[in-house]
Amino acid sequence: MPTVITDINQLDFSKQYTYADYLKWQFEERIELLKGFIAKMAAPNRYHQKISGELFRSIINHLHKSPCSVYAAPFDVRLTRKNKITNKEVTTVVQPDLCVICDKGKLDKRGCVGAPDWIIEILSPGNTKKEMKDKFQIYQENGVKEYWLVQPDDKTVFVYILNEEGKYIGLPPLTDDDMATPYIFPELQINLKDVFEED
Repeated sequence: MPTVITDINQLDFSKQYTYADYLKWQFEERIELLKGFIAKMAAPNRYHQKISGELFRSIINHLHKSPCSVYAAPFDVRLTRKNKITNKEVTTVVQPDLCVICDKGKLDKRGCVGAPDWIIEILSPGNTKKEMKDKFQIYQENGVKEYWLVQPDDKTVFVYILNEEGKYIGLPPLTDDDMATPYIFPELQINLKDVFEED
C-alpha cells in the first residue's frame, strides 16, 4: 500500500486501521475511525452549521478565562482508555461537532488525546443509526462525562450524563421551548429557541 493515500477509494472499508494510518491519508473526504473502521462523514448543511455556531457562541462566551476550551469540527479527538499510547495503537479518531476539554494535558498540536469532558453531536441526514449507536458506546466506554445528541428536524436535544458506574443516564429530552443547562457547567444556560431558530 502506498505511503500516502490521496484517494479514499484506495482504502479497504472492511479493514481496521489505526491513527498512524489515518495520518497518511490526504484526500478531501472527511472520515472518522470507529474502533478501527472507517466511517464517512456527511457534509453538514447550513442549518446544521447554524446550530453548531449558536451552541459554540454560548459555550465559548461562558468559558472565557476558564481552564476549559471548546473546539468545533474538524478537530481530531483520539479516544483510548489507556494513558500512554502510540499512534499505531489508537483505533478511534472522531471529529465531534463540538467538544469541551478542561484538562490541557490532553491537548497537542493535532487535537485531543483522551476523552473530552463534554461532546455535542448534531445529527445530519448522512448520519446512520449505526454510527450514532457506535459513538454512544465509544463515548461511554472512554468516559466522556456529558454527551448531547442534537436532532435538528425535531428541534430536540438528548442529554446523557455518565454515572459513577461509567454508564450513561439519559435525561428528559429538551426542546426549543427549554433552557439547556449542561450538567458539568450548571451556571451556563443555553436558550434552545435561539439555537434552533431558522432564518
